[in-house]
Amino acid sequence: MKLTQEQLQQFQKDGFLILKNFANPKLCDEILEKAKKHLIKKQAPIETEQEYMSLNEDKITVRRLRQVYDREEIFQEWMTDKEIRPILKQILNDTPVLTLAHHNSIMTKLPHESTRTYWHQDRRYWHFENDDLVSVWLALGDEYLENGLLEFIPETHKINFTKACFDDADNFLDENEENKKIIEKRTHQNLEKGDIVLFHCKTLHHASKNTTDEAKISFVYTVRAKSNKPLKNTRSDFKEIVLD
Repeated sequence: MKLTQEQLQQFQKDGFLILKNFANPKLCDEILEKAKKHLIKKQAPIETEQEYMSLNEDKITVRRLRQVYDREEIFQEWMTDKEIRPILKQILNDTPVLTLAHHNSIMTKLPHESTRTYWHQDRRYWHFENDDLVSVWLALGDEYLENGLLEFIPETHKINFTKACFDDADNFLDENEENKKIIEKRTHQNLEKGDIVLFHCKTLHHASKNTTDEAKISFVYTVRAKSNKPLKNTRSDFKEIVLD
C-alpha cells in the first residue's frame, strides 16, 4: 500500500495523518489480549503514572509497557508489517528503520487513575542526527476525548520553538501567552479499532486523562530513515530492525 499524493502532502503539511481501518481487527484483538496479560502482571519494563508525575506513592498505575518488541511474536508481527513499509518509505524518502530504544510500547490510559499527558514533542526522547522520525499509533479500540484520545496541533513540526516555550521536563507550557495562540489550533478525530495515526516527532500532541470506566490501550512504535543515524553513546544507540 502507498499513500496518495494528497495524503502525503497532508502529512507533510500537518505533521500527522490518520489512516482508517488499516490494521486487521483480528490482529488488534490478539494484540490487546496479550497486552492485557502483561498489564495485569505489571510485567517489567514498565513506566508508571507515579514515576512520570514524580509522585511518592506505593501504588503502581501502569502508563506504558516498554520494550514490547521482544515480549510477544504478535507484537513483532505488527511492528514489522509489510503493508505499512511502502508508506513509511514514502514519508521518510528512505528505507525505514525500527528504533527499539523508544516508543516500542503499549500505551495505556487506565480509567480514573491515568493522568493528563501534557503538550509535548517526542523529539525530547531521542538522539539522532536529525529530528525526522515518524511514529505509528495503532488504536486497539475506540479512542475519543473522554478516554484520552490524542490531540494534535497541525504544522508545529515546522516551528523551531525556543526553550522558553517549555518547562524543565520539555512540556509545552499551557500558560505561555504565545503558546496559548498555538494551542487554539488543536484538532482531533475519534479513532476506532484498526485506525492508525502517523505523526512526526516534532508535532505537538497531548491527551487528557481517562474519565470513563474502561481502559484505553494503544500501540506505538517509531521509525527513522536509514540515513539518520543514532548518536553514539546515547540511549538511542540501541537495537534496531531495518524494514527493507
